[in-house]
Amino acid sequence: MKLSDFDYNLPNELIAQSPIEPRDSSKLMVLGENIEHRHFSDIVDYFGDGDTLVLNDSRVIPAKLQGKKSTGGHVEALVISKSSAGYECLIQGKNIREGTKLYFGELEGTILEVRKNPNTTRYLVDFNSNGNLNDILEKIGEAPLPPYIKKKLEDKNRYQTIYSREKGSIAAPTAGLHFTEHLLDRIKEKGVNIAYVTLHVGLGTFTPVKAENIEDHNMEPEYISVSPDNAEIINNTKGKLIAAGTTTVKALESSCVDGKIEAHDGFSRLFIYPPYEFKSNIDAIITNFHLPKSTLLMLVSAFGGRERLMAAYDEAISHSYRFYSFGDAMLIFR
Repeated sequence: MKLSDFDYNLPNELIAQSPIEPRDSSKLMVLGENIEHRHFSDIVDYFGDGDTLVLNDSRVIPAKLQGKKSTGGHVEALVISKSSAGYECLIQGKNIREGTKLYFGELEGTILEVRKNPNTTRYLVDFNSNGNLNDILEKIGEAPLPPYIKKKLEDKNRYQTIYSREKGSIAAPTAGLHFTEHLLDRIKEKGVNIAYVTLHVGLGTFTPVKAENIEDHNMEPEYISVSPDNAEIINNTKGKLIAAGTTTVKALESSCVDGKIEAHDGFSRLFIYPPYEFKSNIDAIITNFHLPKSTLLMLVSAFGGRERLMAAYDEAISHSYRFYSFGDAMLIFR
């Protein structure tokens, strides 16, 4: 398929700049045989006894650093992964080359290597963290909000799901931001089982697709973990299997063999786009409204049907739904 098949026009005023309060008061579009307009707190009406809700428990790390070069010029770094040689980062700043010194308060970094690829330029950095970089990031780092959010986030926890616990993402699995403790309790009271998977959101989730033939797009690897206990809960589902978020879908599909979810610990480059045939038994996806031409829009289009999804997006725009990370939600049935 072509990249242009996943384009649409969105008025800027519909890009949500801040989270809504309370979390579950956002709008919910239910895409079944027809379109229903509800609120997210109503999602409990679509669960029944024996269903399983699968959540991604990854937690966003404060991976963005503001600092300076030795010359005084401003730099911004996003720590994206660790290797035996150092830390791979995205860096904004002028004249960044091998040997450049970077200073982020108590943290000092040296550029070891500049790595250019078709999508982005990466920098391999040696930090003087003595192996405690995550602890330092917790003290001095910032949540790496998407570039389309211009408003400062006052409460860091609003870019975390209430059930996040496994640190490792550089962006939130945003479908889960709508859940509250009370709402999850109401869902459990209906006899719904809750299972958790982990997918650490990395560059693979939001790297722009530049190839017009989307099959030519190269997905970045992302870490996935599914425990034996959670695989068992999912495989024993008697009712509907509902996945909260595209990252949860990717984790399930990457861990599925012969229709069953297997315990998994590793990296996945899975790229889901139409006419992908789903291996797991997912009946519905909870998701936000995604950017044009994004891999996330392609994934939900593969699940719900491209024409059906694009028509739903047109209706969402006409009803002034809020889009992207802090926006409203969809519940998409096959």
